Amino acid sequence: MIVFAAIVAHPPESIPGIGAVGDIEKIKKTLASFKQLKVELEIAAPDTIVIISPHAKLEPYYFVINSTKKLEGNFAEFGLDKTFEFKNDIEIANKIRQNCRIDELPARLRQNDLDYGTLIPLYHLTRNINPKIVHLSFSLMSYQQHFRYGQIIESIIGNKNSKRIAIIASGELSHRLIPNAPAGFSPNGEMFDREIVHHLGQDNMLSIMNMHKELIDEVAECGIRSILILMGALHEEKYDFKFLSYEGPFGVGYLMARLV
Repeated sequence: MIVFAAIVAHPPESIPGIGAVGDIEKIKKTLASFKQLKVELEIAAPDTIVIISPHAKLEPYYFVINSTKKLEGNFAEFGLDKTFEFKNDIEIANKIRQNCRIDELPARLRQNDLDYGTLIPLYHLTRNINPKIVHLSFSLMSYQQHFRYGQIIESIIGNKNSKRIAIIASGELSHRLIPNAPAGFSPNGEMFDREIVHHLGQDNMLSIMNMHKELIDEVAECGIRSILILMGALHEEKYDFKFLSYEGPFGVGYLMARLV
């Protein structure tokens, strides 16, 4: 059963040893939200965390499910030489693949390293607990297929499953909020982020799925697909969008929220 669900950002600057002096202070809202979610996740006591990351291995026309028994990753790309290890919940990973096959939704098992979009949330949230992990990517298929993927996941981890499951959508909103943002500036970036938060608060997934592709491409987001998988996984669950924080000091929109 699903005992915890959240949308989280993954700012590298939140990891000690990465970023410039003073960066931590600039994202204090995000860090406070991580601290709150950490306590709440510990109370939920999950056996397994299912996490969807925009930086996991991506195949355009398949959903990739990490099948590596011992999941490993590091922050070497940011100059920090430290490796993290987690156990894979192979049982759930295999069931997701099997149910996708039955539903004729393209999905593949692949052995991959853990990416920073996965490791950053796990670093903040699992310091005192040791759950198994299911590591998922999204694809470039339609938004409707991402929502359906989430529904398939729910059929495995929902109320019929005796395990206590947390599901986390790692992702960020516009990467073009300010002139010196990593992807440049878009005058529509802030408006896009406000609309996403509004639609989530209204439980209006249809409006998110129907947003203009030109706008989505312009604002350079990396969170919609992760969120749609999460919302598909919650479509028959009791949930409530609880906004925790939002900020974008580096030009990237960091949304933090809990739903279960």
